[in-house]
Amino acid sequence: MSFNHIELEKLSKLAVKAALSAGEVINSYYQSDVAVHYKNAHASAAGQVVTEVDHKAQDAILSILQPSCAQYHLALLSEELPDNDERQNKPAFWCIDPMDGTLSFTQNIPGYAVSIALVAKNGTPLIGVVYDPVEQILYESIIDQGVYKSRFDKKLSFKKKQSLHIAKVDKNNPLILRTDISFKEHPWFVKTKTELNTIATALGFNGSKIQYRNGAVLNACTLLESPHICYFKYPRSDNGGGSLWDYAATACIYKEAGAVVSDIYGEPMALNRKSSTFMNHRGIIFSANKNLAKHIIGLYQGLINR
Repeated sequence: MSFNHIELEKLSKLAVKAALSAGEVINSYYQSDVAVHYKNAHASAAGQVVTEVDHKAQDAILSILQPSCAQYHLALLSEELPDNDERQNKPAFWCIDPMDGTLSFTQNIPGYAVSIALVAKNGTPLIGVVYDPVEQILYESIIDQGVYKSRFDKKLSFKKKQSLHIAKVDKNNPLILRTDISFKEHPWFVKTKTELNTIATALGFNGSKIQYRNGAVLNACTLLESPHICYFKYPRSDNGGGSLWDYAATACIYKEAGAVVSDIYGEPMALNRKSSTFMNHRGIIFSANKNLAKHIIGLYQGLINR
């Protein structure tokens, strides 16, 4: 089964409605005393954290999206549900992170977001919707139909909607490599910092630095308007590096914006892995600057060939 433009637009509207509904749930718990629990499957501390808010946000999303599964013959993959592997048998599946960046949420730090994607069986992202409940900003993309950024007021009515395009590079800025805090312990940390300075000089940036932020989804979205920053993760042998739901929606957003989204080898992300939901095996890279992405991929190739 393939989807026409009208069907994709209808499904995207459902995803937007679901994301906004989950955002309202999340905001209703802002600065509340929320119990924190831990999952064992993920190797990183950020990936282990889960709260009742994650589950309630997921419930809000599923109440809106589940009827579409029967109507359009879709599977469903969500972070807080077991993977039933139906995504391998259906033409497409909803890929849901009800609250990416839960650790930031528990610390009352911005960086968490709702992420909903529709992914084809072959791993092609068809729809990508991301909602930042703190700034009340929505990112919406449909394959071959562009990407849009919308702002809302406190009553969730539109204030502004714009077609999102990659910003112009300002070389007065430093080159920034954004990743998570665990990278400080990586055996290639020092070498990466050294090579980053070399890349900054080659591309004409004002120095370089490594920046640490939780929340894969908003890390990617905010980079579209900051082409001096590259978000990346090297491959790792343990379970981690994010999961399908961390990157599916932003992969669609990046493709529609004409930006770079790939694994660390420069190949398309495997967004419907049969063996695992984890993305640790190939690493990831998001960049609005194609030259910067090319150099970071080259940096990794140089490190593994030494």
